Amino acid sequence: MPEPTTPNALAHTAAPTIVVVGHGMVGQRFLEALADRGLTPAAGAARVVVLCEEPRPAYDRVRLTSYFDGRSPEDLSLVERDFMERHGFELYVGDPATGVDRTGRTVTARSGAVFPYDTLVLATGSYPFVPPVPGKDARGCFVYRTVEDLLAIEEYAKGAATGAVVGGGLLGLEAAGALKGLGLSTHVVEFAPRLMPVQVDEGGGAALLRTIEDMGLAVHTGVGTQKVLAGADGAVTGMALSDGSSLDVDLVVFSAGVRPRDQLARECGLAVGERGGIVVDEECRTSDPAVFAIGECALAADGRVYGLVAPGYEMAQTAAEVITGGRSAFTGADLSTKLKLLGVDVASFGDAHGSAEGALDVVYSDARAGVYKKLVIGPDGTLLGGVLVGDADQYGTLRPMTGTVLPVAPEQLVLPAGAGGPVALGPSALPDEAVICSCHNVTKGAICEHTTLPEVKKCTKAGTGCGSCLKVIGQLMPPPEDAGLCGCFPYSRSELYEIVRTLEVTSFASLLDSHGREEARGGNGCEVCKPTVGSVIASLAPTVGASGYVLDGEQAALQDTNDHFLANLQRNGSYSIVPRIPGGEITPEKLIVIGEVARDFGLYTKITGGQRIDLFGARVDQLPLIWTRLVDAGFESGHAYGKSLRTVKSCVGQTWCRYGVQDSVRMAIDLELRYRGLRAPHKLKSAVSGCARECAEARGKDFGIIATAQGWNLYVGGNGGATPRHADLLAQDLTDAELVRLIDRFLMFYIRTADRLERTSAWLERIDGGLDHVRDVVVHDSLGLCEELERMMTDHVAGFRDEWAETINDPERLRRFVTFVNAPDAPDPSVKFVPERDQIKPDLELLAGPVLAVRTLEGTAS
Repeated sequence: MPEPTTPNALAHTAAPTIVVVGHGMVGQRFLEALADRGLTPAAGAARVVVLCEEPRPAYDRVRLTSYFDGRSPEDLSLVERDFMERHGFELYVGDPATGVDRTGRTVTARSGAVFPYDTLVLATGSYPFVPPVPGKDARGCFVYRTVEDLLAIEEYAKGAATGAVVGGGLLGLEAAGALKGLGLSTHVVEFAPRLMPVQVDEGGGAALLRTIEDMGLAVHTGVGTQKVLAGADGAVTGMALSDGSSLDVDLVVFSAGVRPRDQLARECGLAVGERGGIVVDEECRTSDPAVFAIGECALAADGRVYGLVAPGYEMAQTAAEVITGGRSAFTGADLSTKLKLLGVDVASFGDAHGSAEGALDVVYSDARAGVYKKLVIGPDGTLLGGVLVGDADQYGTLRPMTGTVLPVAPEQLVLPAGAGGPVALGPSALPDEAVICSCHNVTKGAICEHTTLPEVKKCTKAGTGCGSCLKVIGQLMPPPEDAGLCGCFPYSRSELYEIVRTLEVTSFASLLDSHGREEARGGNGCEVCKPTVGSVIASLAPTVGASGYVLDGEQAALQDTNDHFLANLQRNGSYSIVPRIPGGEITPEKLIVIGEVARDFGLYTKITGGQRIDLFGARVDQLPLIWTRLVDAGFESGHAYGKSLRTVKSCVGQTWCRYGVQDSVRMAIDLELRYRGLRAPHKLKSAVSGCARECAEARGKDFGIIATAQGWNLYVGGNGGATPRHADLLAQDLTDAELVRLIDRFLMFYIRTADRLERTSAWLERIDGGLDHVRDVVVHDSLGLCEELERMMTDHVAGFRDEWAETINDPERLRRFVTFVNAPDAPDPSVKFVPERDQIKPDLELLAGPVLAVRTLEGTAS
């Protein structure tokens, strides 16, 4: 151990240089900690050099497997776009350190560049352990650690049918899920007698085993790999196991644990542990006071090498604090874990195996449901730890209570409803010092200083790590003072939806008079509630018996400007026309009609990102004339003006593309025609990709579909707008019928429960339970709503009528399409255009008004 030194590692250097070796999750967290403390080149405080072995900056290794759900390597990045430039950090990707000269205080990179340092921080992480079995280097053998590993597995799997994973721990089960998702029959080989032997006990392992086997994976526990078999061409053909059996496999993934990457430290003479790991003290200093080690490469002061990201983050914070002159110590960390493996919730915390003297187990097990819960209780009633498999909802509350006496009998916390439990303690039972976010060591007290989840994330980083604390954070946020929609209604949008549906309300006036605030009854409503209720009644029209035409009777007065004229208002008072082109497929004849209409009415023409053709520059009085020609040619409204389905994009799919595995165009057309005109809290966009190359960008949509060799994967909650969000996988390998049924349920559940103007992306993050809850409702029918949701969608499909076709055939409805009621034939004089690139554009000078001459007063400066 090094002798105590001055707390500030840079105290004797005027312009110090910090070299960071390794740019993984912990290395990036260290840079963020330096930036938080102002020790950056941009602040003139230091030079910071970062040597990164991989060809890309730090990315989220915890969510590595989500690459197979459609996330790109860029999506996994942990580095904000301008982070390095903003702070002046020098990042060298693909150029790892190859040597350290502690005497000369320099680091040599693979490129040959030599960097001097005043302080060196080793964040080299760990490497995958591959058992020394014969054949381990055969073609078709992989490890599961980096993005490059995943890219190689993905490519090789295209020619494979069966895969095996050596290792049934956290990463091994994730790898098994990835192979299954790639379409391979998958085996898991685990030497221990149960899966996840470090995290769960025998009962939890048994529950996990049953659930995973039900998914079609073959699990072999209590056996080891004796040999990897290869053919004459050197490629994997099978595996020989220690019990004498063998497996016919084409691909093998080794995921049998990791080892600290301490080679640099060994070579430069730093102290390392007997079983590996760079020896550090409580300040994360090595045996050289100028060198720190953090993360999985370090052997901490408590004698452990921590393989989880949360302890690594704590070590990064500690090192940064010490380097900048503060005092901090890392004496150990919480090893609690919560994750979802192959769709199964698994969590363990505290003394999960009950090793403390006198510990007692309180256990609930339901083999049929795949649920196992165990709480470890001390003799005095103190909660020591626990294991949760299949149902880990209470993890966020139980983990912070570890070390305290539970306020209720522990059996009440594990029993299901109707059998003496469960009791929802809620975060209010937690003390302020309870750590809610273990990734960033954020307490309940620190979280409660803020009032919204985005504020909590920005100011404390809580909820930005593994995400297991998000539910508790949401429960800690104060409820809004008044959850009512507006000053007219004391109910939220979703509550008004239920009122309209249950009581079959068909008019805004009757809803306001019966359920509005006392002072609003008998009035006209406001600009918030009128379009909201109008949308609710429109979406429920077939169910409650209301007119499906949004401009009928009272409904017309509820619509906003766009819906009022069934067209999008543009900046100069003109309108756009967007005919529906399902799936982006159009015949030459229809294409010619659009061209002729645009030419005859002098409209600006543009192809959109949604695979449609927009026509801009129409006056209000021209809209019926234009739509008459379009409807006669077989077009219908594209609903670009409404809070409803816009488009379902598609690639050309297997019909034309050599990579396509399903007919994406047919599916896109079917879906667009099914959901056209569906009114929702906000606009809806969709896309269908014919293969995993994702040319239709389906994961940026409210509901996106990606073809697989076995069927379709359904993703939900995506958004490509001002706040981009990749959609999450809801279900995979669906048949056509299963896909449509789940989309029906998802859309109707969203329409039923979302807030006003809430996109599916925001709704999915806000709704209690998030994606897991939505999956439970629409896939597993946990609320018993699915039959009703499907029936309501069936009513919508049966009741659809094209709004423009109905409008042009009704003289009374056509009367609204005038600029001046008292001069219906007079065009709007303010709608003028000027030529540009052989088309038109709004006359911006006319919009700006006349230019007024400005004369300065005599005697003043000009």
